[in-house]
Amino acid sequence: MKKFAQAVVNFVKNEDGPTAVEYAVMLALIVVVCITAITTLGTNANNTFSRAGSAVGGTAAS
Repeated sequence: MKKFAQAVVNFVKNEDGPTAVEYAVMLALIVVVCITAITTLGTNANNTFSRAGSAVGGTAAS
């Protein structure tokens, strides 16, 4: 058990790789990009369906 605890301590102290803060920043940027892309796609899809609905004589919801 002591070897496991020492391995965990060494892993936490190791500064070679990215830290938790860097991972959190990357995750936040990925989330922002995903939300922006989904919003843009949703707006474009809504406009396309509204135009198609108007073309066939339906009423477009606002």
